[in-house]
Amino acid sequence: MTKNLEYIQTKRPINRQSVDRYKKQMLEEVRSYRLRELREACEITQVELANRLKISQNRVSRIEHGDIERAQLDTLRKYVEAVGGELQIEVKIGDERFLIA
Repeated sequence: MTKNLEYIQTKRPINRQSVDRYKKQMLEEVRSYRLRELREACEITQVELANRLKISQNRVSRIEHGDIERAQLDTLRKYVEAVGGELQIEVKIGDERFLIA
C-alpha cells in the first residue's frame, strides 16, 4: 500500500503547539548565532565582551546559544552597541508597526 501525505497526516496529525514551539526556538537560535557572527567579525572574544557589559562570559555564551528571551533589554542594547550596532525595538499590532526604542 502506497502512503501519501494525506494518509500519513490522518494517522499522525500535526501538533501545532509543538511546531510553533520548535519554530520559536529555531528563530531564537538563528538570531543568537547572528549576534555571535557580529561579535566575531569585530574580533571581540566572549570574555572581552563580558567585561565590557559587566556580565559573566557564561551569560554571553548563553545569549549566543539562544537564550535571548531571558536577556535583559539593557544587556542586549549594550551587546549590540559593543559590536557597532544600534538596538531598535518595534511593536507590531495588526498590520501596523511602531518603533518604540
